[in-house]
Amino acid sequence: MLENLEIQAQGGPYSVTYVDAPRAAIAAALKPGCVVLADARVAELYREDFAALGDMPCVYIEATEDAKSIAQIVPVLEQLAELGLKRNQTLVAIGGGVVQDIACFIASIFMRGIAWNFVPTTLLAQADSAIGSKSSVNMKAGKNILGTFYPPKQIFVSVRFLKTLPEEEVRSGIGEIIKVHTIDGPASFDYLAERFERLTSDDAILAEFISRALRIKKRYIEIDEFDRGPRNIFNYGHSFGHAIETATHYHIPHGIAVTIGMKIANDFAVALGRIEAVHRNRMLPVLQYNYAAYKDYPIDAEAVFQAMAKDKKNSEAGYRIIVPSGPDAVIEAITVKPDDFFQATLSKALVR
Repeated sequence: MLENLEIQAQGGPYSVTYVDAPRAAIAAALKPGCVVLADARVAELYREDFAALGDMPCVYIEATEDAKSIAQIVPVLEQLAELGLKRNQTLVAIGGGVVQDIACFIASIFMRGIAWNFVPTTLLAQADSAIGSKSSVNMKAGKNILGTFYPPKQIFVSVRFLKTLPEEEVRSGIGEIIKVHTIDGPASFDYLAERFERLTSDDAILAEFISRALRIKKRYIEIDEFDRGPRNIFNYGHSFGHAIETATHYHIPHGIAVTIGMKIANDFAVALGRIEAVHRNRMLPVLQYNYAAYKDYPIDAEAVFQAMAKDKKNSEAGYRIIVPSGPDAVIEAITVKPDDFFQATLSKALVR
């Protein structure tokens, strides 16, 4: 049995509960008078499990990256208002990271804040984004420019939802699992590396690493809920990864782009003399294995560089990136100038 979690937050604790069946997860999340926001594709795949909704009002959305925009969120808000969602009711979100971002953002602003529960149905959501309170909404200026911190009250995880995930979505979630275990230190990464090839074939091992990833992340969330200090290192691989997503028009899934981003961050760490090449080489086989399907996918270096220039973590001092440093490859944030050296290193690192 996986160990349930309780995460301490400024607005009160919230919980992660592991349940066996998808229908049980959905049923557990429902509250009297709630309104449901669900991924239309998930509802189609799990039609029998969605019978747990009974006559609960539900808004279905196409969970694409384009849906994470104000223009597309406003009609969802209108539908929820028309369904009679009130301040004392609960919004129940069922889906992956896109549904989570939209539901979290809506819950934080609808009638100045309503309760919401979450049933994550993708590996990336179950192993990473389900906890941490963040919502992220895109603008023309860049990815995840808008957002709030507003955790759900309850999260119900059924690993059996992952049975219908495409391989690339599984690899996307594994990318975040790699990130978290790298942050936890070389021993944690090496423990993952020893079992890595069995993640997609052994359900018990995958479930173990979902639980491990959330327990590691919980420690950082509870000391830095609003991402102002130590938690910043969870952006490891993300500055480059988000830029890769933008440069490829989201053809490379988020967690796989982050995997490539971690490879680039490690290359930068070596180029800057922050780690010995042995650490990069130790991690490289796992990273390459995870992005293998996109090894030859074209990524334009200039488009990546332009996208990085719009990263919200940048400052007047330069670009904020997360890299391993020191003899133990501790993950930390540094600031680098977007100069010729940066561009040359980035171009070289994009070769996978």
